[in-house]
Amino acid sequence: MDSGTTLYLDLLKKVLTNVIYKDGAQQASWYYFGEGYSEHNRANGEDWPMVAHTMVGLKRLDNLQYCVEKVLADNVPGDLIETGVWRGGASIFARGVLEAHGVKDRTVWLADSFEGMPVTDGSSHPSDRELALHKYNDHLAISLDQVKENFACYDLLDDQVAFLPGWFRDTLPTAPIDKLAVLRLDGDLYESTMDSLANLYPRLSPGGFVIIDDYVIPACREAVLEYREKHGITDEMVTIDDSSVYWRRSS
Repeated sequence: MDSGTTLYLDLLKKVLTNVIYKDGAQQASWYYFGEGYSEHNRANGEDWPMVAHTMVGLKRLDNLQYCVEKVLADNVPGDLIETGVWRGGASIFARGVLEAHGVKDRTVWLADSFEGMPVTDGSSHPSDRELALHKYNDHLAISLDQVKENFACYDLLDDQVAFLPGWFRDTLPTAPIDKLAVLRLDGDLYESTMDSLANLYPRLSPGGFVIIDDYVIPACREAVLEYREKHGITDEMVTIDDSSVYWRRSS
């Protein structure tokens, strides 16, 4: 990779996480992110930034870059998708990696309600009812128009970016996606994670990557382990940071 490509992608990560201007964190009643800006939290995706276009942190963007560049180098067929996108930063970065490498035949898909988290009630999975993340939709609900505007800020909104607005259970079964090379899950909940795996993992090419952003959340972890056991998936899960893991599909 030439120095210009490296510089562009490193700068893109710094801008998306806003480690340059160091915005502070939003506060949530269930978790204290600390006062002001924390270099540790921003690197590890452990805060909800006021301004930055992603909350996943630098380490998870490094991992996303590795996964995308690896499937490109190994000619693993398929598109890229993120399920649960918030302000769109991780997907913007994925599109930036394709752009930096001159890739014109892959699409970055963004699946999200663009209305925040679903309301959990008596019919929801018990772990999801306990989380009740819909209570924080004032922080988590980012509109489709805003995400598109964020892409446009980086000159990366084009026909290689596609959106699947709606609840995963409604959009993913009929999503017009043939093959995937990178599957990044950031839906937090058991049901969101299971809907994503059930509908998208069968489309993941051998050699492709699964990234689980929210593995630290018990509801998400339960869905991942249940799906892997049911389908006999034994590929090694590798730690990204204290919250996230990934694995590469062997077959």
